[in-house]
Amino acid sequence: MTKIPRIRPDGEQSRIKALLSCFMAFILPFLIVGCTPSYEGFLFKSNLREANDFFNQGNYRASLNKYEQMMSDYPESADRVLFEMGVIYAHPENKQKDYEKSLECFQKLLKDYPESRYRQNSMALTSLVKDAMNKENRMTAQEKQIETVGKELQSKGNEVILLKKRIEALEKKALITRTGPADRILVLKKERLLMLISKDQVLKTYKIALGKDPNGPKEREGDNKTPEGTYIIDSRNRDSKYHLSLHISYPNERDKNRAKKMGVSPGGNIMIHGIKNGFSWIGDFHRGFDWTNGCIAVTDEEIEEIARLVPNGTTVDIRP
Repeated sequence: MTKIPRIRPDGEQSRIKALLSCFMAFILPFLIVGCTPSYEGFLFKSNLREANDFFNQGNYRASLNKYEQMMSDYPESADRVLFEMGVIYAHPENKQKDYEKSLECFQKLLKDYPESRYRQNSMALTSLVKDAMNKENRMTAQEKQIETVGKELQSKGNEVILLKKRIEALEKKALITRTGPADRILVLKKERLLMLISKDQVLKTYKIALGKDPNGPKEREGDNKTPEGTYIIDSRNRDSKYHLSLHISYPNERDKNRAKKMGVSPGGNIMIHGIKNGFSWIGDFHRGFDWTNGCIAVTDEEIEEIARLVPNGTTVDIRP
C-alpha cells in the first residue's frame, strides 16, 4: 500500500521557512569566516572582565598575567591592554608596584598608538607616575641618609659607653691615688646606706640590703639580725658563695657578754658581700627587700670596688 505524504497547511510551512531563515542568517557568517570580529570582541571583553576581577580582588600579579596574555591574543586592542597594565603597575595598593614598568606601558602606547583614545589619559598618568617616582626616590634617599646617620649615632653611642667605662675606671684609680684607701666604713641601718670614709671625707656611698629581721642589734645565732656596734674587717674570701665577702669581726666583747647573760650563742659569720653566685643578673633589684641572714649586701660590682678601697683592719661602725 502506497504511503501518501501528509500535506502541511500553508501557514505552518511559512512559519518553518521563517525560522530556518533566521537560523541561517545567524549561523551562516560563522560557517563562512569562522570567527567574526564581533565574537572576537566578545572574547576580549570576557578576558577583560576576568583581568578586572583579579584587580578588584587585589591579585595584581594575576591581573597583569592576564593582560600579558591578551597582548598576544588581541594585538588590535594592545593600546587598551597597555593602558590597563600601566595603571596596575603604578597602583598605590600594589605592593609590587613598579613605576618604571608603568612608564614603559604608557610610553609605548603614546609612541605606537598615536590615534588611541587612551592617549590623553596616558599622557596625564605619565606625568603623575613621574612625579610619584621622583618623590619615592627622594624618600628612599632620605631613608638611606637617616639609616646612615642612625648607624653613625649608634657607633658614636658605643664609643661614648666605652669612654664612660674608661672614665669610671680612671676615677676609681684616681680616688684611691688622691685619698688613699678608706679608713672607716659607716653603716646606717635605718637609711640602708654604707659609706666609705677616708680622713673624715666620704669617698663613696652605697645602698644596701640587711638581714631579714633588720630592726635592733643581733643578739643570738639564727635571729637574722644585722649587728650594731664597732667592728673591723678582719679577713676576706674570694671564693665566697656571694661573689666576694669581707668578714666583720662580730661578735665583739659586748656582744658576747650580752649573749652569755641571755644564755644563748651570739652567732657569727657576718659579712659585707655581693649577690649569691648565679644571681648576679638581679643587680640593683636585690635592694628591694632585706634578704640576708644578718649580713650586709651590695651588688657584685660594688663589693669589688669596696674590696679595693678597704684593707683588712678597717673600722666598721654599724649604727641603728
